[in-house]
Amino acid sequence: MFRSLRVRNFRLYASANLVSNTGTWMQRIGQDWLVLQLSGDSGVALGLITALQFGPTLVLSMYGGMLGDRYDKRRVLLVTQGLMGVLALALGLLVATDVIALWHVFVLAALLGAVSAIDAPVRQAFVSEMVGADLLANAVSLNSTIFNGARLVGPAVAGLLIGASSGDTAPAFFVNAFSFAFTMGALLLMRGDELRRSAPVARAKGQLREGLRYTAAHRDLVLAMVLALMIGTFGFNYQVTIALMAREQFGLGAQDFGLLSTAFAVGSLTGALLSTRRSARPRQRFLVVSAIVFGLLTVVSGFMPTYATFAAMLVPTGASALIFSVATNSFVQLGADPQMRGRVMALYFMCFMGGTPVGAPLIGWVSEHLGAPWGLVFGGVVVVLAGAGAGLWLARGRRVRLEAHVAPPSLTLHVGRPVGVPSPTLRAAGEAAAGTTSGAQAG
Repeated sequence: MFRSLRVRNFRLYASANLVSNTGTWMQRIGQDWLVLQLSGDSGVALGLITALQFGPTLVLSMYGGMLGDRYDKRRVLLVTQGLMGVLALALGLLVATDVIALWHVFVLAALLGAVSAIDAPVRQAFVSEMVGADLLANAVSLNSTIFNGARLVGPAVAGLLIGASSGDTAPAFFVNAFSFAFTMGALLLMRGDELRRSAPVARAKGQLREGLRYTAAHRDLVLAMVLALMIGTFGFNYQVTIALMAREQFGLGAQDFGLLSTAFAVGSLTGALLSTRRSARPRQRFLVVSAIVFGLLTVVSGFMPTYATFAAMLVPTGASALIFSVATNSFVQLGADPQMRGRVMALYFMCFMGGTPVGAPLIGWVSEHLGAPWGLVFGGVVVVLAGAGAGLWLARGRRVRLEAHVAPPSLTLHVGRPVGVPSPTLRAAGEAAAGTTSGAQAG
């Protein structure tokens, strides 16, 4: 389960990431609560702040991936991590000096999103340089475990800190600003000769288009990107929905909001830990089934009548969310050539996070006008329909069989090869004979 931690550079990175991600989650809780305070509990404002934070992904993510393919990833990360620390410090100072206005939060969220759009694809591609291809799937899962371990601690600590400060969110922002120093220190302490650097891509015209053409030529990557787009847009809006459920549906304070986020994180951590046992590239049908399960659990969460039942339902929902997320991340990384990985991962993040500027305000609007539970129900239904559509597309011309077992309970989707299509072994042999190189094969 923890085999990639045998690599010294990754151990440094992982331990620092735990601290930094804890601070990041504290800032997210503080930022959401600050927006509700300044906007009079507006769901649209909460959706808009989320959109501003993730919107730059649509514009800058591909450039971030290109920078990761061209330049030393460790140096790029030192710059981005430092800038994010400065932005967190600025927000904390504005709150502490009592000059904060809603537009300040919007501007700083957009700037943070711009830097994060560069940082995210580079950081993901850097994992493969630390551990190599054999340990990549495990390292991606452990990264998600660390992220959600921080998600388990950060919201609860932020809620308690804000509550103890009589609603003041500044301490959460100061803690986050300080936490970036740990990641920068870990990057500086790494042994450069132990990194498995891919050959840098020379500066040339058309490299962004080349990344798009490469992805479009691989149907398995296209399927993963479409699922990531739909689920990232309509399903991964818990930053909005949990806050509105806590404040509007149940009439609770910051501490209880933090505990709801912690309940979701318990499930996410469980899902991430389960994913660490994976050593090979996931299959396409696994992505489809996990997407549908996540959508169904999201719908059920919206119908929970009490705070306790809603919190309990967030645990399996969080687990299913992370199982899908980790599987898709590993699927895309292991299906891309090393020199294309930065741009392919950037496109993945554009799909996964870039839909948030549309989805978050829409979910916020639905929650504000129909009630907070309906934001969850609407998003979950769209995710189920997207997963079902992807399953039908995957099953075209194939023999499909769904097996359900009572003991132990399980649901298995069997998808055979299209009629008349040779097995992967025969197809690879044919490609080798023709002098071509096989692309990433579907699972």
